[in-house]
This record gives sequence, C-alpha cells and structure tokens, in this order.
Amino acid sequence: MIITLLGGAGYMGAGIVRDLVSDRAIIDITRVRVCDASREKMQALADDLGDPRIELVDLDVATPDALQAAIAGSNICINCVPTLLGYQMRIFEAALAARVPYVDLGGLGTYTVKQMAEHERFRAAGVTAVIGAGADPGMSNVICRAVADELDAIDSIRLYWAAELVGAENPVLVPPYSVSTVLAEYAHESTQFYDGRHVTCPPMSGREFLDLPEPWGRCEFMHSPHSEQLTVPLADGIRDKGIKEFSWKLHLPHREHEAWVGLVKAGFGDFDRPVEIGGQTIRPLDVLNKVIERNMRENAEAIPEQDSHEIHFAIGKGRKDGRETTVTVEVIVKPDPLYKPYVDACTSMNGSIAAQLILSQPMRPGVFAPEAYFDVPTYFRELEKRRFTIAKRVE
Repeated sequence: MIITLLGGAGYMGAGIVRDLVSDRAIIDITRVRVCDASREKMQALADDLGDPRIELVDLDVATPDALQAAIAGSNICINCVPTLLGYQMRIFEAALAARVPYVDLGGLGTYTVKQMAEHERFRAAGVTAVIGAGADPGMSNVICRAVADELDAIDSIRLYWAAELVGAENPVLVPPYSVSTVLAEYAHESTQFYDGRHVTCPPMSGREFLDLPEPWGRCEFMHSPHSEQLTVPLADGIRDKGIKEFSWKLHLPHREHEAWVGLVKAGFGDFDRPVEIGGQTIRPLDVLNKVIERNMRENAEAIPEQDSHEIHFAIGKGRKDGRETTVTVEVIVKPDPLYKPYVDACTSMNGSIAAQLILSQPMRPGVFAPEAYFDVPTYFRELEKRRFTIAKRVE
C-alpha cells in the first residue's frame, strides 16, 4: 500500500511517518510518500529513520497540478498541513478528485461543517474521508463514543484534555503544538452544545476547576474552539439518545497557560491581521513564530528535561437500565521512552492509527467524524499497543 502524507516533514507528519514504519503497523505498507515544502526537513527525517520505503516529494500545496500528482495513485492521503494555513478544503477536494481516501488532523473545527456537508458527494464517488483524526479531535471522539455506548439515554457528555509538565521550570516558552492553534484556542470564540443546540461562547469562557490525580492536581479548564462539539452530539447513537449538552474544555500546563493568556492580552490573538512596521506589512503570527523559534534555538541549553503527562477524558451522565448513571472514560499518556523521538506522540500516533484502521477494513464511502467511523474496541487495542492507559468507570 502507498500512503501519502502532505506536510509530512512537519511535527505531526513526521510523527505519523515514524509510527507507520514501526513494528506496530497492521497493514502492508510498500511506500510512504512524504510531501513537504522543506527538502531539508524531509531529508533529515528520511536519514533518521533509514527506511527504504520512504519517498520524498517536494510539494507546494498551493500548486494544483503538483498537489494532484502527489496524491495520485495512493491508497490513502493523510493531510498534516496545519489547518490555519487555509489549504484544508483544497486538499480535501483534491483527494475526492483523485478518488483517494482522505484523513486529516482537523483541530479547531474551522472547516468541519463544510467538510461534513460534502458527505453525499464523497459517498456517490465511493471515496472515504475521516476528518479530525488525531488525538483531540480523533481519539477524543472515540472516547465519547465509548461513553455513549454505555448509556441508554444521554443528558450530557463533557469532554476534557489536560496536560502537565513535571520537572524544572522551563525559562523558555516551548509551544505544545502549532503557535497559531494555541492562540486560536485562547483567543477565538467556540461553538459548544447547550440546551440541545449549538451556541457561541466567548474565548476562555466556561471556566471550571476539577481535582485530578497527580501530577495534574487542581486544574482550571476553559472552552476552546474544537471540532468534537460540532459532530459528537449529532452522531447516530448519541443524538437519538436525547443528549442536551456537549462541551469541550482545555487545560494547558499552569505556567505555560499564563504565557499564552499574556500573549492574547498583548494582541497576538489577532495573529493574522497584518501590522505595518517601517513600511513593511507583517503578520503578528510570523513575528511571534520567528521570535519563539530563535529563543528556543539560542537558549536550547537552558531548556530542562521535562516529562509530559496527558489525560483525555469524557464524563457522560444519563440513564442505563432505568437508573441514573455516570460514565467516565479516560486515556492517560505518561512519559515513555517510546515517545522520545516524537514532538506530540499522542496526536501523530492517532493519525497513524486512523489511517491504518481505514485501510485494514472494508471502507465506507462518505465523510465521517471518528466517532461515526471507528469501532471502539478495535481502536482502543491500537492505543494499548502504543502504551496508552485506558480506564472506564460506570457509577
């Protein structure tokens, strides 16, 4: 099988490649086509992995012919190009035109509604697309499906993600993922599902404190824009169980949280609107990215070893067998030597899981969110292979 990754040398794309060529693969992969604008990053990845199945393709996704050629002949296209660069629908449509199954990492829900609206076109063409298939969204959607499957009637599902860093305090701000994504999570309005309908909530609203086990401790959560709340409450097997509330809330490590709040207060939340400096028009995002990259590079020796801990969990309330019931499903990702070469092992490993599960089973054409496409037990087995800890409580 031939797997094409667009943006394949970026942080998430490179991680997906690592997982695909590992001994965890459940499909016969003959070629991993890594397409990226940076030959230097692609070559470094290929040299590091040393796998002869890796093929490097120089690609500017803004060039239609080059994009189509990169996708053509693949068994699946994994779109790892950052959502906020604005190419997601172009790549999505290119996969349809090439009749190639499609996966993306989604994220903020920016294009989710538009993509889901194309379900019938993809179904008629016999093409499968699963959108938002990383960790959050992606694995988180499957966690919600696992909760929903335990209830006969659903009042609410509340979805959370918390990260914490253990070790000496870092004097350097190291983004957990794309800077634009973090800023959008803090500065943009979000759509949540309350009182049986989608509503718009202000940035950093819905603040809620939860006491979690160590190392997270007492965490402050807040609404942020994501795609899960746009699809989960509308999914078959969830919508028809009467759900009235679905929310997604985020907690980043305490000190880093303060830094991102400060950047938003300084105006970097409006990161795409240019400013004029010395007669030059510059996006705040471009300046911030360059400053952060320079700071990380020049102060690399000051960055301490820190262990990253993540907990992804959903709490569902409703009824089972006529009794009031609360269901909690959580996935914990603790430090492990397996994750050392990855920038964000959880997101990239889940992107790989999604693509491989699509290819390993009979495909269903159309556009799907993960909770509507994947089988929970099969998906969770793949998580356990990657040393993620899964727990379920029914009370």
